[in-house]
Amino acid sequence: MLALRTFFYMLLKFPVQFWVKCRIVADKVLETQQGNNNKPIFYIVRHQSASDLLTLQKACKKLNFPDPLESITIDGKTFQRTLCLEKPSQVLFSKGAIKGKAKEQGLALLALHKNNPQLDVQLIPANLVWGRKPTIEKNNANVGTILADQESPSWLRKFFIVLFLGRNTLVRFSESLSLRYMADKHGTDDAIARKLLRVARFHFHRQKIAATGPRLMHRQQMFKALLKNPAIKKLIQDEVESKGQSEAAAKKQALKIMDEIAGDYRESMVRVGERVLHWLWNRLYQGIEVNNANTLRELADDGHEIIYVPCHRSHMDYLLLTYIIYQQGLVTPRIAAGINLNFWPAGPIFRKAGAFFIRRSFRGNRMYSTIFREYLGLLFERGYSVKYYSEGGRSRTGRLLDPKTGMLAMTIQSLLRGINRPLTLVPVYLGYEHVMEVGTYHKELSGSKKKNESVFGVFKAIKNLRNYGKGFVNFGTPININQFLTEQVPNWKDDIDAVDPQKPSWLTPSVNVLADQVMVAINKCAALNGVSLIALILLATKNKALSRQELIIQLDFFLAIQKQAPYSKELTLPEQSGEQLLDDAITLNKVTVDHDSFGDIISLSESAALEMRYYRNNILHTFMLPALVCRILEKNAKITQQVLEKQVQDILVLLKRDLFLWQSNEEISQQVSQVLSALAALNTAKQSKAGFWSLINENKTLSSISLLGECADETLQRLTIISILINRLSPINKNDFVEKVVAIAKRLTVLNNINAAEFIDKKTQMTLIEAMREEGLIHTDENGLLIANSTLDITRSYVSNLVDISVLQSILR
Repeated sequence: MLALRTFFYMLLKFPVQFWVKCRIVADKVLETQQGNNNKPIFYIVRHQSASDLLTLQKACKKLNFPDPLESITIDGKTFQRTLCLEKPSQVLFSKGAIKGKAKEQGLALLALHKNNPQLDVQLIPANLVWGRKPTIEKNNANVGTILADQESPSWLRKFFIVLFLGRNTLVRFSESLSLRYMADKHGTDDAIARKLLRVARFHFHRQKIAATGPRLMHRQQMFKALLKNPAIKKLIQDEVESKGQSEAAAKKQALKIMDEIAGDYRESMVRVGERVLHWLWNRLYQGIEVNNANTLRELADDGHEIIYVPCHRSHMDYLLLTYIIYQQGLVTPRIAAGINLNFWPAGPIFRKAGAFFIRRSFRGNRMYSTIFREYLGLLFERGYSVKYYSEGGRSRTGRLLDPKTGMLAMTIQSLLRGINRPLTLVPVYLGYEHVMEVGTYHKELSGSKKKNESVFGVFKAIKNLRNYGKGFVNFGTPININQFLTEQVPNWKDDIDAVDPQKPSWLTPSVNVLADQVMVAINKCAALNGVSLIALILLATKNKALSRQELIIQLDFFLAIQKQAPYSKELTLPEQSGEQLLDDAITLNKVTVDHDSFGDIISLSESAALEMRYYRNNILHTFMLPALVCRILEKNAKITQQVLEKQVQDILVLLKRDLFLWQSNEEISQQVSQVLSALAALNTAKQSKAGFWSLINENKTLSSISLLGECADETLQRLTIISILINRLSPINKNDFVEKVVAIAKRLTVLNNINAAEFIDKKTQMTLIEAMREEGLIHTDENGLLIANSTLDITRSYVSNLVDISVLQSILR
């Protein structure tokens, strides 16, 4: 029997190798198995199918895992390395699933652990998903097809599954389970073996849903469900009564809005899109670096409703993030896209890829806002993952924009309908070494009118495709909305109403807090890259130029600071050296290289300086704390660590909302200490026996300190302007005060050659003024006018001390 099976597998091996193309997801398993080389490895799969086992063998060979088809001998007993939960069902007169021998094998392995305390078998769940097409919902029932990946399909059905879906197969390895742990913790009896198999079946089911998505509703089914929704039925009835129109006319209007909003997800479009995007990324980018993606799979396996909330840099974001999610073995989300993208042919394509469209403003349109809210709630209710941009639009400056709270508010209102699954936000940092729209952004910031997207713009973008360097996708720490609400509003569940959820009084303040947490989490998982680091350094120099060797030294210095005193544990750094990063930037034409008899000079042209500001602003927040430490050390001959920490804390608390920083005062103290230790290790600063910190007076080290400190200069100038003017002009109306601050900022841009939209932006000035008010440095009198508090004097004194004397004099005059 064994020889016959071996011969059968040998016959099938070639066609499976030739026809089946599988994507492998196994990141955590690879890490775990590196330390488990001496522990016997077994696999557990759903089906005892030749095609499954041969495909698993193919995947294991790529990962240098043991062959799943071979036997293994332990303590004199021989076992098959793969445990199969179910045997194939019969072609005719099938009575359902036929149990495999996994239980007997599992019991035997557990028994060995009882007799051998040194034995530790590692059991790796391996899930094979043939095709990523979700089950279609029709009349509230599953409709089986010959291609459906049903439980334990017969050999004939499996033949067609492999034939039509073999090119789109997912092999998902989960983290190994220690049978030693199970035996010691839970015993080795029959009940434990049965429990293990039940858990494995449920685990595989969850993973399949995560990869293919829940049952798919057709658009027309969604429209029917929405028309039956109590809130929309009430809305239509109100329209009939208030406007005197017929019910049919009101329904027609509602259907028109639904048709404008709703997506039309087609898995076939996603597959085609993946192939096109795979070609596109290889043409455009030198690589896409993805970090912390295992978080997504863990959330999906635990049954969370995932809501992706990325920052918004470029139109590429829509494509890149969706592509990465699909590559990670998860179903692509439904994407909230701006209505400006609903033009032919992009609109229909995006819609079939899962996009649904949203207007820029809902204000004054009750019907649209209600239908959109209920449509979003239906997506959550049906279990579809969703993606939306909390900034609302693309950042034109490279800094995170203030969050728009509408989508978050509707998300929480969906919870108040009684959704049982936890809703979890996943912040995503998207970074690029080149953003294709960055030139357009500068034109818009200079006053040019924003151009509407069109098919001609698409063709123009395709024509201009070139090397864009690397892309970066970092997934941040998830935010469980259910837990967040429990912490913010312990009795929030009292407002759950499945029929007609109202807007509770706590919603707006809670949404504002949550929105800020999302933006902070995005910035916390930033990705440093060569272009952004070079931009940060060159823009900090007086003439936006350095010699090649000096720039390499500065790059290595900036990287060393982040390695020894990282902004956060989630921050990712490039693995290349400063020299390699510079060579890559030169290849991307981001800098100008001039030659003389002493070597190369790296500089930024006027237009390049404008562009590079965008990339600098992507990461400026990560260097603000070490920049302040360096600037304070530079301006003070000696200073105690306690005083230095206090000054950094007082400044960063004012910048928290402006730069979406995450550190508390305690964490700031820890990071200041880390930065000082790093500077001491780099031989740029020292601490005296009396406890005073000072710089080591060497030209090489002082230039690095000065450059890093210069990164905080523009921010310190804005704080200085506000703190000096409020003291002179108070009491003053807030709007008048902002105008005065902007006027001074504009003057400084001319005197100091600062070409930065964020430096003179009213919103950023308002953010700093509001931060000062919240910290008690400024207050409002009974007439609503701004007045400086006496506590502002201390802050103003050391902030003013940190800016250049010529700048300070310009402000004072």
